[in-house]
Amino acid sequence: MRAVLRTLAVTLLFAAWQITPSAAQPPPQQPQPSQTFTSNEILDTGHRFFGTVARGLAQIIERAASTWGLPNGYVLGQEAGGAITVGLRYGEGVLYTKNAGDLRVYWQGPSIGFDFGGEGARTMMLVYNLPATEAIYQRFGGIDGSAYFVGGLGMTALTINNIVVVPIRSGVGVRLGANIGYVKFTPQATWNPF
Repeated sequence: MRAVLRTLAVTLLFAAWQITPSAAQPPPQQPQPSQTFTSNEILDTGHRFFGTVARGLAQIIERAASTWGLPNGYVLGQEAGGAITVGLRYGEGVLYTKNAGDLRVYWQGPSIGFDFGGEGARTMMLVYNLPATEAIYQRFGGIDGSAYFVGGLGMTALTINNIVVVPIRSGVGVRLGANIGYVKFTPQATWNPF
């Protein structure tokens, strides 16, 4: 058990090191307006995707827009996860962009923290500063928190190399807690979360 916790701690430290911005990195270039999705486009897509569960969706999208601007991509998919202090998450979906095409993606990742329960979720991920569709195939780290019983809607932010991914989840299940971890996007499904 100690070896597993030690390995997970080293992995999380490595992921945190990977997402720490470097002073030598140039500032991110903002996508052209014709390459981004407006808040109304995202909101309409979200309402169609989440259905009636999405009462707070407009507030979440406006909060994300005020923090990061307009996304130049988004992912629609589903995922499942669970945790008893150490957790795992697996998902699949499609990355949509305005002018670079659509791309099938899979994601998985570990987490550790005060986190208990399990859930299944419909997931919309807003993607900011994505230079090319293949740039999604990285590890995006961050802190996540969830508190819902049977249903709910939540948002978090994951980042690496000036690319920001904002998962918005509408979950069904029982889950409570906060954790640190990462999500790794891959072109094929895999059981390996590392």
